[in-house]
Amino acid sequence: MKLSDMARELTLERLTPEGAADEERDVTAGHASDLLSDVLAHAPRGGVLVTIQVHMNVIAVALHAELAAVVFASGMVPADEVRAKAAEEGIALYASSASAFDVVGRLYAFGVRGAEARRG
Repeated sequence: MKLSDMARELTLERLTPEGAADEERDVTAGHASDLLSDVLAHAPRGGVLVTIQVHMNVIAVALHAELAAVVFASGMVPADEVRAKAAEEGIALYASSASAFDVVGRLYAFGVRGAEARRG
């Protein structure tokens, strides 16, 4: 699933400016966690993270884990400086009013799987 398709199908709000990230990038795996050490250990390279954490460390972890995008669930939206840093680093940010559980369920329905499923 391309990031642009993900945003459209899940009616996500784009938080990074157009062109800041490759929205035609394919994403087939993802991870959901609010514990950033868990994200570092388990998030799939090139995947999408679903979280409610909105601070600058999320961007640092997403960059280190080589994630393509972060979806902030439950109506959470990061501050402008967090959004600017993500754009600078080429990480797409999106927001959803849906719960993390619902966002992940919809991603799963569209074929996005967890890293463990991809390894097995």
